[in-house]
Amino acid sequence: MPAPFAGLRGLLILSLCAVMLATGCQGNRGQQRLAKYSPDALAKRGESALRAQDYGEAVQIYEAMTARYPFAPQSRQARLNIIYAYYRLGEKESAKDAAETFVRENPAHPRVDYAWYLKGLIDFENTPSSMERWLGVDQSKRPPISAQDSINSFRTVVERYPKSIYAADARQRMVYMRNRLADYDVEIAHFYEERGAWVAAAQRARETIEQYDGAPAVKEALRVLVRCYNELDYPELAANTETVFHENFPEDSVESKKPGSRWWKFWG
Repeated sequence: MPAPFAGLRGLLILSLCAVMLATGCQGNRGQQRLAKYSPDALAKRGESALRAQDYGEAVQIYEAMTARYPFAPQSRQARLNIIYAYYRLGEKESAKDAAETFVRENPAHPRVDYAWYLKGLIDFENTPSSMERWLGVDQSKRPPISAQDSINSFRTVVERYPKSIYAADARQRMVYMRNRLADYDVEIAHFYEERGAWVAAAQRARETIEQYDGAPAVKEALRVLVRCYNELDYPELAANTETVFHENFPEDSVESKKPGSRWWKFWG
């Protein structure tokens, strides 16, 4: 490696070490600052930090409490509060890890529904990003990252804790994510259609209909299936599928614009 690059690399390493050392020192000072407080005092300070929306301070307080008094009754509530503090700080992975740990270690806690709800909310918000929303990206064409994990967490709230104050919102978000998965499956079917892969398109459309019954995307999945059966020269299957379509959507046409003619596509 030429000398200038070696020197630059060394400077970057030293800078990184300095940042890590400074961060470690700040963390140690924070722990030392809070070491003198009792569990009750730490709990009060943590609640005060949450009310003031000082989530960084809340995280430090709750981390100090769980490290210094791991078996104190207040520490169990601290482990629940720290999920929310991490979440509001935007540290989604830390929040999710804290939620999973709480659920695993406190399955009978009276507020475990809250941990499940936050876990579902974290995965729910992993997609789409704020930038994607601002740009108007069509999310049906993007794989819904963590969608199934979000659905599973919300389903746990709805089914295990139906009287939870979070159950109604969890149900709505679960339906939304389920519909997104159905939309994405239909987009995959369209992708196969554009390439003349009729068998693959028909299979994906059937799976959408079977797995996401009641989702709005089922209408288009039936249309895809009719087109595929016609292309594959299965007139009886096409006719049967068209009958199902009209029984479920009597006011709609089975015809739809075939994929592949979007305004931004200047070829083909």
